[in-house]
Amino acid sequence: MPESQPEESAEQKTRLRRRGIYLLPNLFTTAALFSGFYAIVQAMNSNFEHAAIAIFIALVLDGLDGRVARLTDTQSEFGAEYDSMSDMVSFGVAPALIVYEWALKDMNQLGWIAAFIYCACAALRLARFNTNVSVIDKRFFQGLPSPAAAALIAGLVWVTLHFEIEGADIQWLVLIVTLFAGLTMVSNIPYYSGKEINLRRRVPFVTVLLLVLFFFVLIPSHPPMVLFCIFAAYAFSGYFIKLWRFGKGKKSGGVPSS
Repeated sequence: MPESQPEESAEQKTRLRRRGIYLLPNLFTTAALFSGFYAIVQAMNSNFEHAAIAIFIALVLDGLDGRVARLTDTQSEFGAEYDSMSDMVSFGVAPALIVYEWALKDMNQLGWIAAFIYCACAALRLARFNTNVSVIDKRFFQGLPSPAAAALIAGLVWVTLHFEIEGADIQWLVLIVTLFAGLTMVSNIPYYSGKEINLRRRVPFVTVLLLVLFFFVLIPSHPPMVLFCIFAAYAFSGYFIKLWRFGKGKKSGGVPSS
């Protein structure tokens, strides 16, 4: 009779199961990448509302892949690099193309230069984040995160379309917002990261109630306006944090002795 194959050890079975689990966060990343690609396709077809919505879907999926990886303890270098590639498409290339096709196209050279500056700043922001991830304060991002910058652009497109305002009518405002979002990404302005929030920790009932009201009442009441206001407020919050730190530093410095 042929010799029986040795049974797999418990350690080998666990390793195989964990190797399979790694697919889960990468599936979320792939879905976010698809949303960014879909946004580009819709922008090329002048369907800017669907393009803007796709950016927000990519933002949600991008947040889920990291959370899922941490909750299942399946972080990997491959996942981190793949996530950066997906972010570059969804939050770098896609918003730049959307805003160019929607409002900046008629500005000729100035329009595509502004769109390129945003795209280049997104690439620089992601590269800096990957190289500084182990040395910076995890409570704060250095510069505006690329998903928030993309949401600011997409929110502006969505809310103006909702009020039936053409991009060409506010092209100078769009140009300023695009440059603001791009340059703020590569600045040293601090932005609260929220990474210290533990989803497995118990929270008060009031917190759950506020989250339910926010996600199921406030946002559905007027998605374009609410989402744009949220990300516009977040984009300016870093400047307020910077000013607060500057004022606090001056006060703690005291009066120099003569």
